[in-house]
Amino acid sequence: MTILTQAEQLEIEYPSSDGEPMAESDITRDYMTYSVEAVKLYFQERSDVYVSANSFIYYEEGNNQAVVAPDVYVVFGVTNRKRDNYKVWEEGGITPDFVLEITSETTQTKDQETKPEIYRALGVREYFQYDPSGDYLNPILQGVRLINNQYEPIAANNIAFDTLWLFSEVLGLELHLISGELRFRVPETGEFLKTHKEENLGRLAEQQARLAAESTLRQLVTQLLNCGMSLEQVAQMMNLSTVEVRRLVGENF
Repeated sequence: MTILTQAEQLEIEYPSSDGEPMAESDITRDYMTYSVEAVKLYFQERSDVYVSANSFIYYEEGNNQAVVAPDVYVVFGVTNRKRDNYKVWEEGGITPDFVLEITSETTQTKDQETKPEIYRALGVREYFQYDPSGDYLNPILQGVRLINNQYEPIAANNIAFDTLWLFSEVLGLELHLISGELRFRVPETGEFLKTHKEENLGRLAEQQARLAAESTLRQLVTQLLNCGMSLEQVAQMMNLSTVEVRRLVGENF
């Protein structure tokens, strides 16, 4: 084993990019983006959980060839902060607990042969693979869990070829396939995780629905008042307070 001097170690560069595209297809990129954003949002209140995607993990100080780049990974017990890359020796020796690879034609061999051995050696507790095309994996979502230093399959709850779910003990979440679409689900609430964009779109839709409902209610209240009913009568009929009726119609009545 070669022991490098401190000066030699300082001269070694640990790049944050290899110049290659982040993902080879829109499908891979979209699922990677969904997974990292949804899981990051789920753990946003935890300062000791780091979630990242497609960034380099260097696991041997002094050797910049000892590197792996999971599509999505989660580390527990380290500070949740932005990093250019993840150097295990700078993180107290803590390695990822959860890894998800989105398998494709160009990554299949690495995802199924090379990376599992690296992850096992690093002590990654759970390793999942997802094949959105359905060309390489059957079932198209698979997971293994580290038991006695060996990976054992995680039982899948199959409904159909492209509809199933597996439970991640590490995340406390279910990984669901719904007609081939990957989604994370909170088992306690049944809620599927969303990205920031999806959350914002959901809030916007709720706001628009509330405004539409209020507009309809305002029109109905106005019609009743125009028919000669008093504020008190309208309030009683609509099961509203007179204050709410006045708010709906403003100064018109």
